[in-house]
Amino acid sequence: MNKDKRELSDVSSDEAICRLLENMEEDVSTVFTRSQSMKPCPIGGSISGICCKNCAMGPCRVREDSAGLCGATLGTITARNLGRHIAAGASAHSDHGRDMAHLLALTAEGKAEGLKIKDELKLFKLAKNLGIKSGDKSVGEIAKETAEKAMLLFGQQTGEIDLIKIAPKKRQEIWRKYKVMPRGIDREVVEMMHRTNMGVDQDPEHILDHAVRTALSDGWGGSMIGTEITDILFTTPVPLAAKTNLGMLKEDEVNIVVHGHEPTLSEIIAELADEKELVEYAKNKGAKGINVVGICCTANEVLMRQGVAPVGNFLSQEMAIMTGAVELMIVDIP
Repeated sequence: MNKDKRELSDVSSDEAICRLLENMEEDVSTVFTRSQSMKPCPIGGSISGICCKNCAMGPCRVREDSAGLCGATLGTITARNLGRHIAAGASAHSDHGRDMAHLLALTAEGKAEGLKIKDELKLFKLAKNLGIKSGDKSVGEIAKETAEKAMLLFGQQTGEIDLIKIAPKKRQEIWRKYKVMPRGIDREVVEMMHRTNMGVDQDPEHILDHAVRTALSDGWGGSMIGTEITDILFTTPVPLAAKTNLGMLKEDEVNIVVHGHEPTLSEIIAELADEKELVEYAKNKGAKGINVVGICCTANEVLMRQGVAPVGNFLSQEMAIMTGAVELMIVDIP
């Protein structure tokens, strides 16, 4: 890394990262070297201007005293861009929730090898919030019905999504007053993309109202489903203490890094790493054991439930590989 252009302490406050960068070969590409050569957009990166790339006539570079080819003002484009970012984030969270609902259904049917319901109380609570009556049904039947009801929320077109009632009552009243209650998870994302297209909604406040509705469809819809079902399948987390950073990689053990957004594979890997047969195999190959660590979102999942140490976030993923201590990095994303 070119240390003349930028002090390492300005690059990262993490001493481990700085030491790796200091000893790195000049031609190695990392997020830190790429950020050095990246130049900000002369318009979109300023306070007084913004870019719009929503149609084939653009990109339009608009300042406060001008408008895009379609007539969109600075305020309209700002609202559209924010709305699309929210739609993208809501899609990511919600699609994860959809995957977890499918996994719960497979587990209930006995088709998900190695998985079972680990938090029955959380299952009963989620079922109740979705309007499901447990009665004398088995755990498997309740889980299957809960998964199916959760999946229906994605395609729901009218009314309010069931899980919104978990929110504080006064907050619900405000959302209803301003007509931003989410009607369905996928519906709000699609409408956000439609509304922000060229020639559709030009009113910044109107666009932002729907951006709020889209965000709520994520927080109290897809994201909530993902969180609740993850707890049901892998147990609800409890407070614990753990060490973190690249120093959690061990020189004399097989280091496996779990990374990504889907926790299922990582949870199973973390469980299997302590299996006597696998540990003995590692020892026969000269290692003292198997060391599982995490990066990014998956790291938080296995930290909360299994005490697996996180070695860093997205910015540390290349750094972990650069140590030369990592045997395997497993990334599980949709």
